[in-house]
Amino acid sequence: MRKSERIVPKTKEEAISEAKRFLRNAKEILAKTEIEYGRIYKDPKATREAAGIAYLAALLAIDGYLISKGVPRDKLPTSIEGYMDAVRKIPKNGKLMANLITAYQNLHILAYYRGGVGVEMIKEGLKSVEEIIKILEG
Repeated sequence: MRKSERIVPKTKEEAISEAKRFLRNAKEILAKTEIEYGRIYKDPKATREAAGIAYLAALLAIDGYLISKGVPRDKLPTSIEGYMDAVRKIPKNGKLMANLITAYQNLHILAYYRGGVGVEMIKEGLKSVEEIIKILEG
């Protein structure tokens, strides 16, 4: 496999199962990370890792939904803009879009890229990922 290739689930069920596993892994990492002053995670490396894994869980859940609607695996989104465009086409997508934006901003941008360690910010991102999985699982 070339480095640029991504692993894509074959079915919605596989995607949701993997999304749940990723989210569990992220929570396990955070549970082992000391919280300082009741407000920040003390280990920025572990926090970044957990945030990145949780964000990928959200994208996996969306991939699963799209696969279940007939989108070919090689045509799945590859950017946040692509994921947002795909979500806009899902009926009653307001809550789903709000959760995707929160997961993207809190987990991917603020925690993963910028090294943010705020406990409440990250918890809000994790809650959004849980909601995305819950919405798309049904």
